[in-house]
Amino acid sequence: MSTVKVYLPELGEGIAKATISYWYAEEGATVVEGSDLVEVSTDKAVFNVPAPCSGTLTQVVAHEGEVVGVGAVLAMVEEDTVSDSEEEEV
Repeated sequence: MSTVKVYLPELGEGIAKATISYWYAEEGATVVEGSDLVEVSTDKAVFNVPAPCSGTLTQVVAHEGEVVGVGAVLAMVEEDTVSDSEEEEV
């Protein structure tokens, strides 16, 4: 397993920071790649940041109400990795 950092992506031209509005998952929760992980807001809009991989949300780095810059680490996800030999045959 490997740890994947969740970053605040670029949200649009001229937007340099955002406020963490709401976490859809708590530490220890299982997350699915592409599902909404955290909601962030700017002066102009509200955005959802998706989980970059499936796994376990091991650490929330930026908490609700905090203002973070583009590129900041928001959380850590322990990626679920299944090798070909570990997959079940159907």
